[in-house]
Amino acid sequence: MNDRGVRVVLLLPTTSYRATDFVAAARAVGAEIVLAAPQVSPAVARDGLRAVELPFDDPDCAAAILADLDDRGPVDAVLAVDDQGVVVAARAAAALGLRHCDPEAAARTRDKRALRTALDAAEVPQPRWAPVDDPDALPDVGFPCVLKPVGLSGSQGVIRADDPASAEAAARRAGAIACGDPVMIEEFVPGAEVAVEGLLVDGVLTVLAVFDKPDPLDGPYFEETIYVTPSRRPEATQAALARVTRDAAAAIGLTEGPVHAELRITPDPAGDRIRVIDVAARSIGGLCARALRFGAGISLEEVIVRHALGLPVGSLHRETTASGVMMLPIPATGTLRAVHGQDTARAVPGVVGLEVTIARGRPVVALPEGDRYLGFCFARGATPEAVEESLRRAHACLRVEID
Repeated sequence: MNDRGVRVVLLLPTTSYRATDFVAAARAVGAEIVLAAPQVSPAVARDGLRAVELPFDDPDCAAAILADLDDRGPVDAVLAVDDQGVVVAARAAAALGLRHCDPEAAARTRDKRALRTALDAAEVPQPRWAPVDDPDALPDVGFPCVLKPVGLSGSQGVIRADDPASAEAAARRAGAIACGDPVMIEEFVPGAEVAVEGLLVDGVLTVLAVFDKPDPLDGPYFEETIYVTPSRRPEATQAALARVTRDAAAAIGLTEGPVHAELRITPDPAGDRIRVIDVAARSIGGLCARALRFGAGISLEEVIVRHALGLPVGSLHRETTASGVMMLPIPATGTLRAVHGQDTARAVPGVVGLEVTIARGRPVVALPEGDRYLGFCFARGATPEAVEESLRRAHACLRVEID
């Protein structure tokens, strides 16, 4: 760190769970923070943070604004906290000569068609897929199949279909959720799903954590709930997951920064088949990163900030304690009136945190139209099994009241 300190620009979508944790991480390394968002909240000024407005839908213009900001005081890192900002961050950091993800690679992670095309070219295992040009003439990838918008994340608009009629209906619904943006179809991959969290440095991927997802994700919608680490998968399977994730990152062109990959494991007599479901050029979403601590107890966000600044990261070994998070599902669309039983849930042995992230009186939208969770519950324990049990017991204490 030089005498003037360092300056970090954090790109925030209009709605994000993650601002607080990234701000805390930047403050932990003594950085000056500039928040960049499509709309700047008045709360930013009250927190004493500088902010600029950026058009996330125009990456070239946004990069030019950040370059002008650099002219008025050097910027040392540009970081996107969520999917919406990864292309802007990559272009701006490249233009400023900062450590960055390749902008074209970042763009591939924001368009599932481009991502799948890159994986196909490198023969990385993934579902059969095709773009959808006409819901009345869907390409044949077999049944069951999955329809999904190419540019959304967090399972929004992702719908399973088991026959031609339901596939056509799902394609129209996914298109409506995507506001008319493109939709794709892919085969449904049976089996357990896992998430791999990693950090790329000069093209070399270090796997930071492998999360098991013990709840089946079979559709018709794909609401994620529990993540637990360390994985209970055999070491050989975890090694294969790491290898496929590295191959996928290389195929996309990712060489620098955080990677979050979703993969499916299908049992097979000849050996488990691993296929890539998605790859993102950012860290795990929501508040889920709070389930991870590294080295002397630093957060995943601090690891990412330190890497972007070129500061020493320290040990990337995850803490030895098992940990996990439950993304609290939204059971119905309506207006949230109350979440009862929170104190009882927090008192469950092993539970270390519970945060409801939607205020009472606010609208809530269930999947597949929704793009948010009700909140997050965190647990730690001696084993992954104990963590999973704590999360399930805590969730059973909650009663969600929705009009």
